[in-house]
Amino acid sequence: MFKGKKIVIIGGGKMGSIIAQGLIAHKIISSKDITVTDIDAARLDFLRSSMKLKVSHNNEKAVKNADIIIVAVKPQNMSSTLKEISSAIDKTKIIISIAAGITTGFIESYLAQGVRVLRVMPNTPALIGEGAAAVAKGSCAKKSDVKLAHIIFNAVGISVEVEEALMDAVTGLSGSGPAYCFLIIEALIDAGEQMGLPRNLAAKLAMQTMLGSALLCLHSDKQPAQLREMVTSPGGTTVAGLKALEEGKIRATIISAVEAATKRSKELAGGK
Repeated sequence: MFKGKKIVIIGGGKMGSIIAQGLIAHKIISSKDITVTDIDAARLDFLRSSMKLKVSHNNEKAVKNADIIIVAVKPQNMSSTLKEISSAIDKTKIIISIAAGITTGFIESYLAQGVRVLRVMPNTPALIGEGAAAVAKGSCAKKSDVKLAHIIFNAVGISVEVEEALMDAVTGLSGSGPAYCFLIIEALIDAGEQMGLPRNLAAKLAMQTMLGSALLCLHSDKQPAQLREMVTSPGGTTVAGLKALEEGKIRATIISAVEAATKRSKELAGGK
């Protein structure tokens, strides 16, 4: 699917560079067929020397010969970026945006009619190849374009397809979700230290506990509630801990966090 294709990644920050790294590591495409653009000359020098990528300061020039353009700029820079490259984009190219809150319709409004646009919401665990990404297609994108996006983002984790109307919910759950997990890990570390454990030991136990629990959910045929019940003995320590969590309304609080982040994503999409 990628044979003979050339990819341009506009924005050589962490997410843009890790996508390039994933593509190369999984032998999906050669480094010589990936060009990264950025305004930071030092960053481009680093990417050229460390990953053997082609680099450029000129977005318009870079995308002219590209088949796939991944736009990895900040949402507030999307308009200026699209204006810069619009004259070089035609229906033969695929545009993939990872800018939070930017709709495919917004992107399409800057480009020639019929250009295929995809919107992807990745998350930060992609930095270690364990990301979760959702893919939504624009009005002209094809099933084969979605398949192509899956290949790209599966190289840095997993990806799923959703209707674009659900992308704000994706942002609230998996986009912002790592921060919720980090906060829970922080709390577990603080609690372990408070109970007398050395902080470095509490940190090691808390992180591995969170990792192991997530992996068990992924690889087990049981639902999370069933796995929780397996850990919970009547009258035991886990019951006491869970009782405290429920009294603290942890479930309702986490649901409220996802709702609040989803609402904010919608506001950002509306320009607020």
